[in-house]
Amino acid sequence: MLERKNIDIYDRLFEFIVSVLQLIERIPKTPANIIIINQLTRSVTSMGANSQEADGTSSRKDFIHCFTVVRKEGKESLYWLRLLARINLKNKEEFSKISEEGNQIVAIVSTIIKKSLGK
Repeated sequence: MLERKNIDIYDRLFEFIVSVLQLIERIPKTPANIIIINQLTRSVTSMGANSQEADGTSSRKDFIHCFTVVRKEGKESLYWLRLLARINLKNKEEFSKISEEGNQIVAIVSTIIKKSLGK
């Protein structure tokens, strides 16, 4: 992962998504893991797609909506990561680092939403 200081949120999201997808590649493909991996892949990639959509919006309302989806998908991704970490005991430290980054991104996105709402 990249050093976190002064990185554009779009770049930071992209790096987070890549880290999650790379982690997923190393998870054993058990029946339970496959279901969770599919859900995590959908939610984490949705974060990136919606952030890019937000970057191209023409109204503040659309921007806020897109970043609200990014936050929602981020929280969902954190849930799936937590579940994978619990049932796959090997990569605990890597799960922890990625989850910490995800929590920070969700907090940053929440701040972006609040500032965009004028709060």
